[in-house]
Amino acid sequence: MTLAERLAAALTAPTRAASTGAALTGAALTGDDHDHPADATLTPAAVLVAITDRPAPGVLLTQRTETLRRHAGQVAFPGGRVDPGEDAVTAALREAEEEIALPRAAVRVIGTSDPYRTGTGFAITPVVGVVPPDLPLVASEAEVAAVFEVPLAFLLNAANQRAATAFYQGRERRYVEMMWNDRRIWGATAGMIVNLSRRLQWPA
Repeated sequence: MTLAERLAAALTAPTRAASTGAALTGAALTGDDHDHPADATLTPAAVLVAITDRPAPGVLLTQRTETLRRHAGQVAFPGGRVDPGEDAVTAALREAEEEIALPRAAVRVIGTSDPYRTGTGFAITPVVGVVPPDLPLVASEAEVAAVFEVPLAFLLNAANQRAATAFYQGRERRYVEMMWNDRRIWGATAGMIVNLSRRLQWPA
């Protein structure tokens, strides 16, 4: 079975949902550990989970620049808000092309993973795609400080996913974090990785 076929099978499998408070159980995380009123209107967004088609696949991630108004310096998937007239796939491909010069034609879109909501008011759709290895990617200087690849096997390994807590605005918040070399992967990006890892439960 090819990488694309394995991904497609995993993404169509049913899963159950849980809050972030159930982190590191087998259920899908629905979002950040923040309160969302029932009538809250979230802004649609999409990210591209680009998996490199090599014997030991990797996942492309970015380090945001320190000058951004939101999420400065954080590790993230390429992505952003869904513009009017776009769907999640179109938005994810456009953002990846703008942020890291990943050609849309180079992405074989497999499907979408579990939606994820953030405390900053976004409803994110992760779009999973397979890309050729070693593409000549170029970071957009305004948004991206670096582009790097993390082994898929590392991200799938639950032992690398650590539940953490921090106090924010007077209350304890819970989240997941992973350390890859000197890079800290946490928040929404880590949450979406956890969800993907629970679908892709194979030896990578």
